[in-house]
Amino acid sequence: MAGNRDRFSTFSTATRLKQLGERTAAHVYRSQNRRQVRRSRLTGRAALLVLVLCTLVVALAYPMRQYVSQRSEIAEQERAADAAAKRLERLRDEKARWQDDAYAEQQARKHLHFVRPGETGYIMADPGAEAAQQRRTGHAGADRPWYSNVWDGVDKADRPGD
Repeated sequence: MAGNRDRFSTFSTATRLKQLGERTAAHVYRSQNRRQVRRSRLTGRAALLVLVLCTLVVALAYPMRQYVSQRSEIAEQERAADAAAKRLERLRDEKARWQDDAYAEQQARKHLHFVRPGETGYIMADPGAEAAQQRRTGHAGADRPWYSNVWDGVDKADRPGD
């Protein structure tokens, strides 16, 4: 041990600082290399793969949006076609009913107040119906100009189910 002390004592302080600095620099250099290794996990192949995937996503986004919107339009058109088919069926049924003379006569008696020869027709005024009509329109018929009453009659005739 005495030899080691002599050896260390023969080194100057400058030499010791130089060795210490070299060791520290080597340690720092190794830690920087480790950090660089950790940072560089993204290789060139991985970066290329990410780039290709992003390009595919961007390239397919618009066609997919178009596809989805067209599918929704197709579904909407199919619903409209189903509704039109049902309406057509109802109209065919109604046309078939009107081909029957008994049905036509029944509707004429009901709506036009037709009577057969020898029958006496009676029309009874319902006081509640006139009040309800005034409430529906919001105006009394006599207080309005004649063309307003005609126009209301046209609007009423256009509404189905009245």
